[in-house]
Amino acid sequence: MILTTPLFLVLFLLLNLLAEAISFAEEYAVPNSGSPYLSLDNLKNNEIIHLPTGLKVNFEQMQDVISSSRVIYIGETHDNIEAHRVQLKIIEDLTQRFPENISVGMEMFRRSAQQDLDLWGKGKLSPQDFKKLFRKNWGNGYPLYKPIFDFINNNNIPLIGLKPSRNSENLFRNNEQQTDLKSLPKIDFDDRYHRPFSMSIFGGHQAMEKPYRMLLLWEETMAQTVADFLIAPGNINSKLVVLAGGFHVQYGFGIPKRAFRRIPHSYSIILPTVTELPPELKDREMDVQHVPIPLYSGDYAWKVSYKILPGNKVNLGVTLENNENGLRIKSVSKNSNAERAGLKKDDLLLAINKTVLIDIEDLTSRLSKLGFDDQIKLTIKRGSEEMIVDIQFMKTK
Repeated sequence: MILTTPLFLVLFLLLNLLAEAISFAEEYAVPNSGSPYLSLDNLKNNEIIHLPTGLKVNFEQMQDVISSSRVIYIGETHDNIEAHRVQLKIIEDLTQRFPENISVGMEMFRRSAQQDLDLWGKGKLSPQDFKKLFRKNWGNGYPLYKPIFDFINNNNIPLIGLKPSRNSENLFRNNEQQTDLKSLPKIDFDDRYHRPFSMSIFGGHQAMEKPYRMLLLWEETMAQTVADFLIAPGNINSKLVVLAGGFHVQYGFGIPKRAFRRIPHSYSIILPTVTELPPELKDREMDVQHVPIPLYSGDYAWKVSYKILPGNKVNLGVTLENNENGLRIKSVSKNSNAERAGLKKDDLLLAINKTVLIDIEDLTSRLSKLGFDDQIKLTIKRGSEEMIVDIQFMKTK
């Protein structure tokens, strides 16, 4: 068979175009930061889009689809109240659909905390000790997660710590060239899209290689924990909801891909998504260099606003540090409520209105409920003497 000249020319041009397309494959990226059909700017708050098709769905439709997944990843911006509202709503619905077959894994707890988490789930760890456990594993922010914790605890949902222990982090940090240490998870250092995206977040500097390696340890350990859950005989009919920073699940190459590498399974990724920061929060916006990534950012994007916990109207006017015996005053500000009440450096704050203070965040949370002219009775310890100090909050200059 002899090709006619026009057809030959067409084939020749197509081959050239194909070769050119292959040569530029590395530059291809899904538009709109992983939302190919619709810019997320065009969504209204609380609208949900199925990213691979660009079609809007309602909550029930999304839940019907993700119910077939063994693992449901829900990203978050850690301090955004609205992201945690989304997480709780999804967990509540899945619990109704699959009673006694839902577990929740959280980045906020380490694997080494699992024994205490199990005690908490059985009602054998007090709320105060659980809050201390959260602070030890994660730091501040307990009020943001409290509604989720309350629902989990009230419905006997197992809570699983995902992150590596500090001992594992130190071992990894001190043995950077020994990537095959048996006590550490197997790590993929060479994902072609994860690395450039991560380094763009870090600023692209070579000096950030060590933080990037630690990020990999976190994600591989969390992925290993997911895989351990999936292969456990007692979890054969159970689903795992993973709550983690959006960075760890966005595009799927963080925790999801690394868990799938260990044991192939069905999973869904839901991203509570903010496209515009309110003016008062503009200082939280990150300037990140664009990196072309030919991947969907997830399965669903749920448009939310950015809301943070309100700041306190009143304050004591002290700097504090957590102490085994109470909150120790490091300094007292001039003309502050604390100075007017006679508080002094090294006083220990023990309780407000006879309710024991757990930590600094507990104090801040209690003060957030107060306004000017409110009064409290503050139990303090000065030296070996306990006393009660009356404080009436006033505006300070």
